[in-house]
Amino acid sequence: MSATKRMDRREAIKWMLTATATVPFLQVSGVGATIARGYGQDPKLMEAYQPGDLWPLTLSPEQHQAVAALCDVIIPADDKSPSASQLKVPDFIDEWISAPYPTQQEDRKIVLDGLQWLDKESTKRFQRRFVELAEAEKKQICDAICRGPQASRAMKPGAIFFSKMRDLTAGAFYTTQEGMNDLRYVGNVALTKFDGPPAEVLAYLKLQ
Repeated sequence: MSATKRMDRREAIKWMLTATATVPFLQVSGVGATIARGYGQDPKLMEAYQPGDLWPLTLSPEQHQAVAALCDVIIPADDKSPSASQLKVPDFIDEWISAPYPTQQEDRKIVLDGLQWLDKESTKRFQRRFVELAEAEKKQICDAICRGPQASRAMKPGAIFFSKMRDLTAGAFYTTQEGMNDLRYVGNVALTKFDGPPAEVLAYLKLQ
């Protein structure tokens, strides 16, 4: 699998911080002065950053490809929206687990240990790394770890990893415009036609 073009780091960092503050099921308390104390200043979002300028990115090219492959099993492309990797979700995850905050550092260990587990399980079953598997083979592994409480004892480490990856992937995907469109979220959009308040409301307010 060839390496994909990476997202601009400024955009990836802004995305990460937005998701931290707005996605409730990620169960984080936000990134700010309280959590970040001792780690230096938070990023200035109007500046551009190259790898290593703010904090070093974590994923190697091979790990990035594995994350992309798993993200696309979790949220594949369909007739309504692109896949997770097409929306640069792996870049979001790389930025997330690289940030020097307590929550992200805990997630970093889960993700890195999980990627090792994933390739080990893939090699055990199919004698190939996860990124080299056919879609049906990838799904076979994911089916064994996608239901955490029901996972076998041997699959528990993979189940913990998959749960975290599912949350991060969905959290990133559904904060993009394409993800919100997939949810059919309209938001605060002006009405195309407005004929004024209903007559019964105006009558109640004695305005007619």
